[in-house]
Parts: sequence; structure tokens; C-alpha cells
Amino acid sequence: MEKQLTDHPAGTDSAPPGALAAEPPEQANCLDRLLEEASDHLQLQMLLIETAAGNEQADLGLIARAYHFAAARHTGQTRKSGEPFMQHCVEVARILAQMRLDSTTVAAGLLHDVLEDTPVTIEEIGVEFGPEIAGLTDGVTKIERFQYESREKRQAETYRKMLLSMVKDIRVILVKFADRLHNMRTLDHVDEEQQMRIARETTEVYAPLAHRLGLARIRWELEDRSLKYADPEKYAEIRDKVAMKRGEREAYIEEFKAPILAELKRNSIDVEIAGRPKNFYSIYTKMASRGKPFEEIYDLTAVRIIVNSVRECYHALGLIHTLYHPVPDRFKDYIATPKTNMYQSLHTSVIGPRGLSVEVQIRTREMHHTAEIGIAAHWRYKSGEGSESGDFDRHMNWMSQVLDWQRDESDPAEFMENLKIELYQDEIFVFTPMGDLHQLPLGATPVDFAFAIHTDIGLHCLTAKMNGQIVPLSTALSSGDTVEIVTSSHQNPGQAWLDFVKTAKARHSIGRWLKEEWYAHSVRLGQQMLEGELKRYRKRVESDLLDTVAQELGLADGEHLYAGIGSGDLSVTRVVNQLIPDSPKRRIRPTMKDGRGIRIQGMNDMMIHFGKCCTPIPGDTVVGLMTRGRGISIHRTDCPNSADITEDPERLVDVEWDLEEDRSFAVQLLVRSTDRKYLLSDIARVISDIGANIRSTSTTTVDHLAKQTFWIDVRDTQQLQAVIRNLTAVEGVTQVLRDEPDLSSTA
Repeated sequence: MEKQLTDHPAGTDSAPPGALAAEPPEQANCLDRLLEEASDHLQLQMLLIETAAGNEQADLGLIARAYHFAAARHTGQTRKSGEPFMQHCVEVARILAQMRLDSTTVAAGLLHDVLEDTPVTIEEIGVEFGPEIAGLTDGVTKIERFQYESREKRQAETYRKMLLSMVKDIRVILVKFADRLHNMRTLDHVDEEQQMRIARETTEVYAPLAHRLGLARIRWELEDRSLKYADPEKYAEIRDKVAMKRGEREAYIEEFKAPILAELKRNSIDVEIAGRPKNFYSIYTKMASRGKPFEEIYDLTAVRIIVNSVRECYHALGLIHTLYHPVPDRFKDYIATPKTNMYQSLHTSVIGPRGLSVEVQIRTREMHHTAEIGIAAHWRYKSGEGSESGDFDRHMNWMSQVLDWQRDESDPAEFMENLKIELYQDEIFVFTPMGDLHQLPLGATPVDFAFAIHTDIGLHCLTAKMNGQIVPLSTALSSGDTVEIVTSSHQNPGQAWLDFVKTAKARHSIGRWLKEEWYAHSVRLGQQMLEGELKRYRKRVESDLLDTVAQELGLADGEHLYAGIGSGDLSVTRVVNQLIPDSPKRRIRPTMKDGRGIRIQGMNDMMIHFGKCCTPIPGDTVVGLMTRGRGISIHRTDCPNSADITEDPERLVDVEWDLEEDRSFAVQLLVRSTDRKYLLSDIARVISDIGANIRSTSTTTVDHLAKQTFWIDVRDTQQLQAVIRNLTAVEGVTQVLRDEPDLSSTA
């Protein structure tokens, strides 16, 4: 839970004698007796009544024992509202009882904060209530007792632990949702900064996770309450306008449903019809995405139709389409192809009275129950109260997959990004050429489809055919598409794939492959760099000594030492000093040509790039800088970032120009002038006459004063000086400078 408690001197609300003693089931479940025993605990009485109403088999005695245990431990603690802390625990348990969950889960709701906020240990809970409740309580507890270097790291590890606990027992997240929901209901009592942080976290993680698990009722309330704190003015505007339109909307729904009720009755279909109010957050996102005010959002009217069977769902759909004209492309059949969160329903939009569009959902009562509380409705099957445990497990597979993809992800920011990618997704349905159906997020590409089939197919995806036609790998797929993937053993992922893939599996698999490939490249590069440096001393080093030095530097072995050098994380000079500490400092410096216009002392086959901060060209005095993971960066010695470049002398490398072929280098020019007709044409002609090539240009003019930026290709500084000299002679030109790009990076 979010910390909302303070400590006060212990009160007198302790457990009654014998309250923790186990009782025979028939006695424990005697509601009347338990209510009488709880006469001094009104909250417990309400909880027992709600639990019994939703679950006749509930172990009410277990819930009473959990209540007294938690109340004794939380005695004297209050929330920031001033209310007794135990009130929060009871409200969490009531939310779980209202979801008709089992008594074990309700008891865990009562105990969910004792590990975090009291001295109670998980062993004590195990002794008192058994390993099942102990596991649920531990799964909900945040990782507060461990130290991480940042809040982001702690948050990522908390979610990782929560996902792992969910895979073991889905009830963990149900307790966590109840905890978060009650905290959102009482968020007025924390400071504004906390409100914003908790609201953002709820919108970004908890609400989409609730959607992913089919917990629609919880998701809507979480979204609306988050909006209240994230954008209070817009929330108040929508709330007030929805309230003003309520009577008008209800009257219209009555007018709309009257013909439907009559027609379904004539066809002997037992039906319930009700208006389905849209939650405030849904209206808010429509206003934001469409850039329209509330008054111009017309599709706010929706109707839900509940029947007894799947056959009646389709029958009702046909009858409605005979009464009202359907809107093309607005029909979706989630009964034949359920969403991954188990949601099933028929969706259609029709033109109702007065020409207004109305959304219609048609479903059975069982589908409606699942749509409201999602995975919670299926827990009974998992626990043996039905025959669909296999269906439950299939729906939970995605969670295990998320853990598998993210288990070795050490970057908390990347873990959270991938988690949100997996949670924020609407769905499309695409087919293999053999007719197998695959569900993918909206906007998924053939690469996502390839990884969904098998990781190896994704890694070697060469081309794709969509409905028989070859398409780019970045093409967005649509529901109903048939996709065929062509693979090649010579094809591997590219960095650009990360720019368009939509699934967490594809993103993680590509990222992992690129890291492994980069590691192998860093090993090769680091080995060349170290061996090149050692040649200056006419030395060779045995692998055993290399492993020893690696371990002294905190690395596993020589291979990881090479990788550290190649990635720029480890100075080659430092390694050499460790390997041959007594070697004379006078060194033989053979030069080996790189082949890209730069000669690097002692090294070849190096990755080289030219610093964007100073764009060096032949003729400039230059220096090389070992960078992290990008080889050597070439800079002018008068680079604007020279202070940063020379900060670590061990990373500097001797380089010089060595051009034997016709090469060109990009440089930026800034030209200031008095604007006149044909000025740009005259400047371009001068540049071309000298043999330079114009890559791009931009011009801004204020009060007849022109400022023009040119990117041109030149061979060397001599050609550049000729360009500058001749441009200065152009009529109207007042200044020509070699400009520095607006970059602060040294790489």
C-alpha cells in the first residue's frame, strides 16, 4: 500500500481470548454465532455478511480470525486521514468479497499489510493461517526492505515480483487491485506530489493490467479516480456535463430500447437491456485524441443487451439490425474470437432515433459476469468449482511469457517500457496460410507475427506476404489478414526493427540478439585493440595471465576483459599497465592504415565515426577518443567539447589523416547576408563552381536580413577555405562561418 499511516500509542482493540484458535468448520461457518461474537466489531459484521452473500461455502471463521489477528497488529496505527488503519484492511477485504472470491483471498486482504507495516513475519502468518495465505500476503507486499539505487529500480523489482507471484497464484494481483482501489478512493489525504505520482502509476500500469485481466469494473474506477488527480479541471468539467445530460440520455435510451424489447419478446427471447454509461476517462481520451470539446463527442450513448445463450446473442443481433441501420465496419464478434482477457460479446453500432449513433453490446449472463470481474470469475474453476481450469491456464500463459522475456532484463526503465507495451494493447486477429489464428496488438507488424509463431522465425524473418502480396516488414497488419513469413538463415534482426515492432516478445528478442551480437563484436574489437597496444611493447600475454588480470578488475575472465575494452567501458592503457607494469614507457608505434581516411596508431579494423559536434575534415588537426560501445570518435583538437574530450587522457588515441582516394566530408556553413533576388542561386553557383556538393540548405529571413545554413561535402580544409573565400565576395553576403552543429555530445 502507499504509506498513509502514522503510529500512536497502543489502544485497547486487541484480539479476544481464543479468537485465533481453529474451530470445526460447521461451528466456524455459523454466521449467526460469528455475528454475535463480533457485536463490538461492526466492520467485521459487514464483511462477514457480504462474504456469505457471495459465497455460501466461505470459511467465515477463517475471516474472523484474520480480522482479529490484523486488528491486534495494526492497533494504534492510523492513516493520514486520521482513520484507524484497520479500516483500510477491512475495505480491501470487502472489495474482494464483492468480487465473490474465496475466503482465503478475503482473509489475505485483511492481512495484506501486516508484513509491510508491522513486525509480523511471514513465518508467523504461515503458522497461524497456513502457507497459502502466507504466500498471498508476501506476494502483495512491496519490496520496501531492500535498498535499490533508485525509485525506478525498486518499482521495477516490485512489479517483477508481483508478476512472478501472479503466475504462482493469480489472487495476488486481485488483492493488490483491491488495495490500490481503496487507496485511490482515499487519495485526498496525501499531498499533491504523491497524488500525481500514484495517479500516473495507476493509469500507466494498474488500469491497463486490470484491462488485460478483464477486470472492467475495477479498471474504469481506477481510470476515473486517476483522472480526478491528474487533470482535476477536465475531470470536473466532464463530471458536471455528464450529470447535466443524464436525464436526456436516459430518456433517449428508453426510446431506443422500446422497439427492441417488443421484437425480442415476439421471438420469445428473455432479455435485459440497460444503458451503459461511459466512464469519464474514456470520454477524456476521446476528447484528447479527436481534439474536440465534450459537446462534439456524440458516441456517448451505449446499450448492453443480456440474453441466456450464445444462439440468442446472434438471433438478437439479427433482429436489431432489422430495426436499426447498422454502421459499416463497426461490427466485432468477440464471441467467436474472444479477447485474451477472456472478454466475450457482440459489438455493433446502429443509427437510432433522430439519426444518433448507438453502440450495442450483446452477451450472455455468464459473459457479462466475466466482463465485469474477468479473471476473478474464472478463479473458481481453477480452484475446483468448475471444469474450465485448462481455459484459465491458457488465459494466464501470457503472464508467464512476459516473465520469461523480462527475467534477465536488468535496466528498470526498459523493463517498465516493455511491461507497458505488453499491457497497452487492443487486439487484431490474423491467420497463417494454414488457417491458424493468432492474436496480436493493434498496429502489429509481420515481424511481431513471426516472433509470435516462434522466436527463430522472427530472428530470421526475411520478407512477408500479406494476403498473397509481398509487403515491407514494417507494415501494420489488420484483422483478417493472412500472413506468410519467408525466412533465411543469413537474415538477422536490425536495430531499425525496434522502431516498428509492437509486441514485448519481439522487442525483447530483438534487443537480446543485438546485445549478444554486440558483445561478440566488442570481444573481437577489444582483442584487436589490446593486441595492437601490446605490439608497441613487443609483448604477448598468455591467456592465464589475462584471466588473472580480468579477475583483479572485477571481471569473469579474459573474454569479458576484451568485451570491456571493445565497448569502451575499460581503458586499454589501464589493462596494459596491469599486464606489464614494469615495462619501459618508450614504445614502438607502428601505424596501420584504417582505410577510411584515418590512420590509427597501433590498431586496424576499428569502428570509426566523426564527431557531430565539430565535423572534422582533412586538414583539421584531429584526435581520437575511445567511446562506450562505438569504437573511436574523431574530433578536431579545437572541438567545442574539447574540455570533455581531454578529461580522460587514457581514452585518447593518436590519429592522423591518410587519404589515398577521392573522399568527401560533410561540413556546415552559416551564411549571413542582405536578402535580395537570386541570392540563393548565386550562393549555390559559387559552391558548385568550386566542386563542393550541397547536401541541404535552410533559410530564415527577418527584416530583409537572411540567415542561411548549408550542409556541403568537401574534400579537405583547403577546398572549404576556397568556398568561404568566394562566398564572402558574393553581393550582399556579410559573413561566412564554419558553423558547429547544435550538439553537446562528444560521440
